[in-house]
Amino acid sequence: MTALPETKLCHFGIYATDLPKMVDFYTRVFGLVVTDRGLSTRGMEVAFLSGTADEHHQLAIAAGRPKDATFSTINQVSFKVNGLDELKRYHTFLVNEKVQKLDPRDHGNAWSIYFSDPEGNRMEVYTPSYWYVGQPFGEPLDLTQPKEAIVAKTEAMVKQDPTCRPMEEWTADLQKKLDRVPA
Repeated sequence: MTALPETKLCHFGIYATDLPKMVDFYTRVFGLVVTDRGLSTRGMEVAFLSGTADEHHQLAIAAGRPKDATFSTINQVSFKVNGLDELKRYHTFLVNEKVQKLDPRDHGNAWSIYFSDPEGNRMEVYTPSYWYVGQPFGEPLDLTQPKEAIVAKTEAMVKQDPTCRPMEEWTADLQKKLDRVPA
């Protein structure tokens, strides 16, 4: 068996019922910019958005989602920030934006904020913690607490779990597994 090429999750696509509203949301809330717009080969209007110069798009939003759709086909779309201080700032921003279904969670291995976009798709902004702990794992998270208090509470919580170990150790073991993929 030959090894697969290395891949990185770089973009995702969603269907929208109100494309302008969705583009406005993702540009305001995540700071993405529209890199292109046009009609897809299937005749749907599509907007491409990115937050980094090395990716043409990280998000493609296509018109065409039925207005009577009762659920989203997306479990969640996750955006990573650089540290707990940034997550706390994002939380303040999201509260001010009055996003729906705001749900901060402490997963032990990450601190997360879940919320809905204007069409009910579940979004996540997160940052990794210092520990690995088996998933699923989660408790409510109070991001109004000082950073030191959040870190101390998480550490106490995860150290009670038998799967807990330093994130660097878990990451090194995962890399070994990835290195064993047949070439």
